[in-house]
Amino acid sequence: MGTDLHAPLGQNRRPGRQRRLPPFGRILGGLCLIAIAGFSLYSALLRDDLKKTQPIETAKKEDPAPPSDAKPAAAGQTGLTQVDPQSGANTTRVVTNDGSVVTMFSPNNRDGNGPVLINANQVGQDPRMAATPNDSLLEDSPFGKLPITGPSGLRPMDQYARPWSGARGIRVAIVVSGLGLSQTGTQRAIEKLPEEITLAFAVSGNSLQRWMQDARRGGHEVLIQVPFEPFDYPSNNPGPDTLLTSLSSAKNVDNLHKAMGRITNYTGVMNYLGGRFLANTSAMEPVLRDIGKRGLLFLDDGSSAQSRSGTLAKTLQVPHAFADVQLDGELQRDAILRKLDELERIARRNGSAIGVASAFDESVDAISKWSEEAAMRGIEIVAVSAVADDPKRP
Repeated sequence: MGTDLHAPLGQNRRPGRQRRLPPFGRILGGLCLIAIAGFSLYSALLRDDLKKTQPIETAKKEDPAPPSDAKPAAAGQTGLTQVDPQSGANTTRVVTNDGSVVTMFSPNNRDGNGPVLINANQVGQDPRMAATPNDSLLEDSPFGKLPITGPSGLRPMDQYARPWSGARGIRVAIVVSGLGLSQTGTQRAIEKLPEEITLAFAVSGNSLQRWMQDARRGGHEVLIQVPFEPFDYPSNNPGPDTLLTSLSSAKNVDNLHKAMGRITNYTGVMNYLGGRFLANTSAMEPVLRDIGKRGLLFLDDGSSAQSRSGTLAKTLQVPHAFADVQLDGELQRDAILRKLDELERIARRNGSAIGVASAFDESVDAISKWSEEAAMRGIEIVAVSAVADDPKRP
């Protein structure tokens, strides 16, 4: 070791030996360089190929022309031009000489230059117009405007029906009747009852057209209640212009038309009392026939075990329904809730059920409470038109 303390450190060191990689390391390093160079060359070539790639063809292909050996199918076979009801396109199938079937699609020509109007669903009414009657479904009469089936076959039952899901589940229809008889009771029922509940207006009530408009704006389906002769008539009198077994069929139909003219936008007729009249086939037949001709349904409230309305309506091909449970025979909230539970059991057994009640406060409160919980148990509350037996329904 030297003794010069002022010399910089490391200046007097002897040069060391240079480190060299072993032969194997040099070979491995060369291979890595070759691999890197090869990958770079591949990437460059790939970019050139991508640049040369043509853009994907997005233009719509022209309709293929039929093969030269194509021939139209014989009459009665597939091969005639048909119109697809969903798209409106023409579908043509032709058979070639080798037996192959060629299908061609082409637009369907239409007359005129105006817009195309598509009627996707005739059942139900635009909520914005629910309180406005369809003039094509009304006719003038000495008793006011009466419902009729439209020129296109559209029925009031379809036009004013409340739409529903169409699901194959458990369905319950609840009809609250007697609206119009009490102004405060009617207003309370319309405001508190869920919109799925069907409301029936008694034709002897007041301000019916105004209440109907409120009900329809609230989403409710509407029926009218027509007074029919009970067994204890005249001691029990349903009101003026009651349909009676002692009257001629023409007079009973006139009284029916008086009732029909009181209100619009309803899907059907419901009886008010009427045990004797419902049991008399001769008296019921012209009335049911007129109801069906006008595109309406008939709901029997189920109060008379002797009623023949169901059998007669089926014979006449009139849309009809029959109530399964009278919900408020005992006017107590708990009793009505028990009847609603009974209605649910019937619906689970049969797929659907109909309950009827009057517009008492106890009934309105119980139905409102029960309806809130029904959906959680897998029940769909629907309007009465959704569960009616309709001969025209597929």
